[in-house]
Amino acid sequence: MTHPPAGPVVHHSVDGSEGAPPLILGPSLGTSLSIWDPQLPTLSRHFRVIRWDLPGHGGTSTDVLTAASTPTPGLTPTATLPGLARLVLDLADSLGVGRFAYAGISLGGAVGAWLAVHHPERIASLALICSSARFGAPTGWRERAALVRERGIGPVAETAAARWFTPAFVGSSEAKCLLDALRGTVAPAGYAACCDALADYDLRADLGHITAPTLVVAGRADPATPPAHGRELADGIPDASLVELSGAAHLASVERPSPVLGALLGHLTDGAHGFVPVPAPYPDPDPVHDPGSAPTPALAPAPAPETDT
Repeated sequence: MTHPPAGPVVHHSVDGSEGAPPLILGPSLGTSLSIWDPQLPTLSRHFRVIRWDLPGHGGTSTDVLTAASTPTPGLTPTATLPGLARLVLDLADSLGVGRFAYAGISLGGAVGAWLAVHHPERIASLALICSSARFGAPTGWRERAALVRERGIGPVAETAAARWFTPAFVGSSEAKCLLDALRGTVAPAGYAACCDALADYDLRADLGHITAPTLVVAGRADPATPPAHGRELADGIPDASLVELSGAAHLASVERPSPVLGALLGHLTDGAHGFVPVPAPYPDPDPVHDPGSAPTPALAPAPAPETDT
């Protein structure tokens, strides 16, 4: 059962057939819903794909935090994982979506993991890409939030390339596009508020409560959430599967889009999530082993969004 949204609905796009199984995709810190562009054409052929933007990112205003996460209007905007998760539930409710599959990158994955623990009735399936049960010491995130509030996005944009991509990929057009978007479109207040949420996030003791079928994808060259973070997730979540990708840093879905898509389709279409299985174009990657030999699909142009709010 869904309920009317409790507050403003985040900016989002919907692609695919309205009658298809719903799949919500969450972005990473510093990116927008467009981070899922490489996987969208294929996923939208099988699912009703709902992508959303974090506060202060893409088309979502930082103002959504006033209603969702900030105790007193007028204070510096801040966020919590429960508040971000509430935004996702409000989005799903606004679209009449009750139970859904969820896949998220980094912070977007943490939102899905929190939902799987605290609202298991809503999560049919979970995929965590380059994510973690705890993203390092809280002090580092609070310092980053303070830096961005004082000096803007510039200082973190200067170091983002080394976190997001391997050296071989930094000069690519895809990498340059994402880095330009970070510098030009992400609001410092929204970025800093999301850092606050990461500072307080620690789901390690609750991983065993996740009952949704779960896939964990880790990049072997990821300095932000190293493979050990993925292994901790897979070891802590009952029956979770783990895929580690070589040649991928933190934004593995951008740097290795085909293997990530193959892993997602293998996970989402195995019939274990209450969805009707559909043929996947790749074999399910062998857990922990690199599916890098999977062929790169010839993706058709993405269909026009059903909504863009």
